[in-house]
Amino acid sequence: MATDARPEIRLLPGHGKRLKRGHPWLYSNEIRMDEAARGLTPGTLVEIVGTDGRGLGVAMFNPHSLISGRLLSREPGAAIDSKFVARTLSRALTLRDSLFSEPYYRLVHGEADGLPGLVVERYGDVALCQINSAGMAGLQDDIVSAVEEVLRPGAIVMRGDSPARRLEGLDAKNHIAKGVLEGAQIVRESGLEFFADLAHGQKTGWYFDQRDNRSFTASLAPGRRVLDAYCHSGAFGLRAAKAGATSVTFIDRAEPCLDLARRSAAHNGLSDLCHFSKGDMFSELACLHEAQEKFDLVIADPPPFAKARKDAKAGLKAVRKLTRLASALVGARGFLAISSCSHHIGAADFAEAVTRGFRDAGRTARIVRTSGASADHPIHPALPESAYLTFMMLAFD
Repeated sequence: MATDARPEIRLLPGHGKRLKRGHPWLYSNEIRMDEAARGLTPGTLVEIVGTDGRGLGVAMFNPHSLISGRLLSREPGAAIDSKFVARTLSRALTLRDSLFSEPYYRLVHGEADGLPGLVVERYGDVALCQINSAGMAGLQDDIVSAVEEVLRPGAIVMRGDSPARRLEGLDAKNHIAKGVLEGAQIVRESGLEFFADLAHGQKTGWYFDQRDNRSFTASLAPGRRVLDAYCHSGAFGLRAAKAGATSVTFIDRAEPCLDLARRSAAHNGLSDLCHFSKGDMFSELACLHEAQEKFDLVIADPPPFAKARKDAKAGLKAVRKLTRLASALVGARGFLAISSCSHHIGAADFAEAVTRGFRDAGRTARIVRTSGASADHPIHPALPESAYLTFMMLAFD
């Protein structure tokens, strides 16, 4: 669509201060949602106009979503095409090149990197794109062209199975936009090589966001017996094994995840230190407690317990229960690493639930580390929701 033909979306009186202060979203109750606006196709590029008639920038618009506008540019009339995406990708690449020595990282983290609703990750010669908004879906061809121009990857994987797509009215579909993807792909981290399922694995197939927290956790592993609960493909536990753990027990309910962990353990020559178990986590932890098992380092990195705001209360109860069960397995002067990856559970509420949990287990502990995601998951300064990950390391008495 030519820039001069874009529909205009006007703000309601009294709204617009948030946008002018740097917030990248417009909510439906901030917009003059007239018949013309309601009739726009989700993902339409629009010009945002303030109550004074001045243009405030270009946004992707979805009249059916609570987040109706996602700002792409604060320049009115800006061209949004493959060149725009390539420039934005190049800026993100410059940052990652200064942070990492190898091409294994999240290259684009949505709003914080100027491309709302888009995730791009690098796995060596493979680029993975996850489109989570109707606007980005409309730019899919431009995204693929830009990724090809900037990265020159051997393969481009398009992941379209995230829950966020349903909220935007998008279907769930994965496909290969370029090249061939043969089985699990290698991820290099701190001298180890892991296998990740980019085509069908959870989320994007790998969790780059916990990279720094895995390093800190591994630093505590030498000479210790380790439990990796919700192990996914084994990144936390295998980093601990490589660092010098005496043994690592991996638990997950998904057999494909355990298969990847086993394969990675064998590939790195760590199988003799590793033991794998499939089952429901709360039941497995309770069984270990009944068997009077103790570990020097317990890692509990669960999936999101609160996928929506309405689930926050139940999610905090789950955090408290998980902490109680995990704390009962920590030996004297041992450690517990525990995380929350839901932005609906704030850091303060998470810390309170964790504290109640270890007290429920009759334990005392100190917090020795609280942190978030690694540097390839930057936080948008005006969008607290982008600080979704909370990691906490507890030292028990």
